Amino acid sequence: MQRTLNELETAIGAGRLFDYSGVEWSRVQRSRYLIHQHLRYDYPGPISQLRQHLVILPPERYGDQMRIAFRFAVSAEKAETTYQLDESGNNEISIFVPHIERYIDFDAWILVERGAQNQENLLSSRWLTDPRMAEPSTLTQPDETLRHVASMLLAEGKQGLALAERIMHRVYQHVRYESNVTDIHTTAAEAWRLGKGVCQDYAHCMLALCRLCQLPARYVSGHMLGEGGTHAWVEVLVPGQQADIALAVPFDPTHDRRVGLSYVTIATGRDYFDVAPTSGTYLAAYSGQLSGHKQVDLMQVEYMESTR
Repeated sequence: MQRTLNELETAIGAGRLFDYSGVEWSRVQRSRYLIHQHLRYDYPGPISQLRQHLVILPPERYGDQMRIAFRFAVSAEKAETTYQLDESGNNEISIFVPHIERYIDFDAWILVERGAQNQENLLSSRWLTDPRMAEPSTLTQPDETLRHVASMLLAEGKQGLALAERIMHRVYQHVRYESNVTDIHTTAAEAWRLGKGVCQDYAHCMLALCRLCQLPARYVSGHMLGEGGTHAWVEVLVPGQQADIALAVPFDPTHDRRVGLSYVTIATGRDYFDVAPTSGTYLAAYSGQLSGHKQVDLMQVEYMESTR
């Protein structure tokens, strides 16, 4: 434990060691990342009984991804912090603060490693029949337009991962990336009608179409090198080689590609509402203002040996 904490402290002090724009990802055998996420709430006056809920900590292990170490800090002196897993296995951080004068800060530093040797994310086959992955959720309720698009995709005759890839291409072709036209409450049907949105909207559109095409799928919240904020993509669940195993295969419809080693998974769920990074309640007659900053640095890259 002390060794991994020392590694984290060394990484925090080192700064970026690699320019990720020049990385040859097809040759990468192992990569290591330092994630720093800062969240701050400002209030017009004192508040009491703050109960804050954060989903910003990746799992200890997730496929080829491993959490090496983390450090979490709260600016309030009398904060009670607990860690627990939700029903999907996501890490939840719960904080209780009895009184805050004007603001509170949350800081997380996380060291994560990924390896290319085993990129398959294996799950129990029960996920293939879990209704949460197959049925519409609050943000992925389809309308007649999405049902028509799904029927046209099914008519092409593709199945399994080939169908999932076709759905990804269709979403990428239809939706144009544009900020400030949707929000966290925008549904897949609304985003499809607009024809534009952000990564969350791309993911919700793909989820809606996958589920209409009988492909169980789930929303993924995480980070990608080069993105300024939390990123979102989709995992499609398919049978594995053994009867009791399923595979979670990640697709990024925002960029029209499979997810690779430059991504870090934080949490999975039915849609954004299941994995919102921050939520909470408090006692006061006024609202708070959330601001934040996220940085993902590539700390180490190890390339495969040349076969020549």
